[in-house]
Formats: sequence, C-alpha cells, structure tokens
Amino acid sequence: MKGTSLAVVPAIVMAATLGVSGQGQAPASQPAALDAGGAAQQAAPAADDPVKTLVGRLDLERYKATIRGLTQFGDRRQGTERNRAAVDWIDAQLESYGCATERLRYEHNPPPPQPQAPRAGGPPPPVIASGEIRTGVGGSRYRGITRPTGVNTDPAAQPDPVLRALNTPPTVPGPREQVYCTKVGQTRPGEMYIIGAHMDGHGWGEAANDNGSGTALVMELARVLSGPDVQTERSIRFALWNNEETGLDGARAYVEQRAGLQGRENPVRSGRYPEPRWIAMIQHDMMLWDHGMPRADGTLNPEQRPEADVNIEFQSTAARADEAMKLAFFFRAANETYATDYPAAVGSHMTNTDSTPFMDFVPAISLRENERGMHTGAGWNPHWHQPTDVYTTFSDKDFSLGLNAAQTTLGAIAQLAGATLKK
Repeated sequence: MKGTSLAVVPAIVMAATLGVSGQGQAPASQPAALDAGGAAQQAAPAADDPVKTLVGRLDLERYKATIRGLTQFGDRRQGTERNRAAVDWIDAQLESYGCATERLRYEHNPPPPQPQAPRAGGPPPPVIASGEIRTGVGGSRYRGITRPTGVNTDPAAQPDPVLRALNTPPTVPGPREQVYCTKVGQTRPGEMYIIGAHMDGHGWGEAANDNGSGTALVMELARVLSGPDVQTERSIRFALWNNEETGLDGARAYVEQRAGLQGRENPVRSGRYPEPRWIAMIQHDMMLWDHGMPRADGTLNPEQRPEADVNIEFQSTAARADEAMKLAFFFRAANETYATDYPAAVGSHMTNTDSTPFMDFVPAISLRENERGMHTGAGWNPHWHQPTDVYTTFSDKDFSLGLNAAQTTLGAIAQLAGATLKK
C-alpha cells in the first residue's frame, strides 16, 4: 500500500515472501512488520523468548576457540593435505554437537597456471582520490584513499618458519570434499534454509579471518541449534564450502549436484528429504576487521573504527533480488533486537562469495565485515590473503564483531525456521 506501513505480522510472513507455503508458524512472541520500503521491524523480545535464549548460548570465548582450532591447519588451501585434515576436523566437531554430517564430492582440475613476470619496483603506491574511484567489475564507487590488494604467493613473506613449513605443500588437482550437516525440521522437514561459509584460504597465513571467522560462525550456529532441547519447524543446513578461493567452485558443485533434487521425498512417503526445498541461502565471509579506510600513506588504523558494523548484502541484479532485499532487512531487524554491540547495514552489491551461485535460485544474502565491492576492494583490510591473516592479529573487539554477526544470523534464522525449546 503506497505511503503506508503494513500491519504487524508474525515472522512466518517473512518466510512467505521467500516462497514458503503452508500453515506452520514461527514463535508468536516474535512479531515482525515489513514497512513500505521492504524493511523488517521487530518488537522487543518477550521475557520467555526462545530466540533470545538461543542467542544467549553464543559465547565469545567459544567462538574464538573454534577459530583457533581452524588455524592449526594453516591456510587450509584447497587440494592439500592440510585442507583435507581441516575438513575432517570440522566434520568431527559438527558430529560432536549432534549434527549428523554428510560430504559432497567433486573434481577440481584447473588448467596449470601460467608464469608471470615479477613487477619491477614493487607494488604501486596508494592512490589519493581526487574524484570517484571505481573498483571491480560493475563498479563499486569509492571516495578517499585506496590501498593495493592481491594474494601473497611468496613463502618468504611469512616470517614464522613453522607456519611457512605447514603451508609449503602445494595444491594438487583432483577430488575434493566439503562437509555439511542438517538440523531436520519437525513439522516441515522438506523446506530448508542454507547457512554457509567457506573453509579454505590462501596467502601463507592462517586464514583466521578469511575465512576461519565465517566457518567458526556457522559451526557455532550448528552447535546451538543442534542442542537436545532445540527443535525447529523447518530444516537448516550448515555448509562449509571448499574451493571458494578458486572461484566459488565448491558452492557451484553443490548447486550443480543438488539443485535438481530439491523437495524429493526419499524413500517415498518416508517424510525424509535428502535435499529439502531451498528457502534462502545466507553466506558468511570475513567477519572480523572493520578498521576503516587506509591513511594517506597506505597504512591502516590498528584499532577498530567506532563505526564498525555488520554488513548484510544482497545482489540487486539477481533473479530473486526483491526477496533477497526483504531477507536482508529482516536480518538487519534481527540485529537490532538480538546483537549486543554492533549495528548492521544493508547493501545491494553482493559479489565474489559463495552465495552467488544460489542467488538466481533462492533469495541469497551475505554477511561480512565490510562492503565487499567497495571497502574490501579498496584495501580496507591489509590482511586479506596475506601472511598476517593469523589469529594473533585480531583483538577481542574484532572477534566480537564476528560474534555479533553470529547473533544476527541466529536471531533471524531461529525466527524464520520456527525454533522453540522443549520444556
């Protein structure tokens, strides 16, 4: 209705905008409203709100410990033994939470890389913008200072000899695996939300932020929602993609293999759905570093900026863009209700992350530390794909930003999936 706000409706209405049918309802204690601009608004949680209880089960020290556990495998570069060991470790952790795991297998056989001549004189200096700078295909727009970005491929740039040795074995083409587990819905198991993050990295560091921070987030959500007293109406899949750094290949393999299996009951009339129908996909990729733009000399502030926030992005050119936008604003509203320290902002340029292969099938959004196209592409994170992406680089303020992203996603998905606590 033009110029007026929609009436307050329960959270199930948000699910209906994502293509869900049926009579199931999210907890009545969590009403939500979609205003005329598509934004979701939520009332304050009730004292007995199960979503608030679930979000309260997230813990900063546990989140940090999971990131720390991932860093024992170095950069977890795809096609290496350290990557395979990390997949096994993630699998074991998920199983220990009571979330039964499965693996998707695929082949990765890229053409051999062509040697490139080294750049004479080192990297270019930072650019001071006199006007608008466009970075990336499709052009994010940026004013201010930019800092060169790239992928470190020099082993000598890693000063820690133990980590350098761990990361030395090269990637080898061939078979790949990635792990996922599923919280099966009680009343509507054939409908599913996918919560994802990529577990591989590169750059000769520990891939603590890119993307141990997102992987740990998804694992922590799997832990909380797999609790023995937690039940959901709809299914939730927790997916840890591989081969993101080579071009989203693990997520693409999942879409290629499983999109056509959606909603098929197997065995027939069993109530079991190996691939429930996708309702939405939520990706998490680099969650920790929001220290602002580079200074004029190319350096960055070592302290987190006061305006640090969680960025929620959808892609305006996607086939399901309108629904993805509503989903993004629903997550922003969940942030306002359930996140403890950091606000969230919504942007319309989602790029270069594992939600991209899904975005024309279902509403897809991505949570991250910065605007991907504008901030990350302009060099706001000096540790991106660098040897300095190690656990000790980040402060508790940085880790807390990632935890707030976890609170945001858990607050939203618990409503949408109809989470309740057994009494």
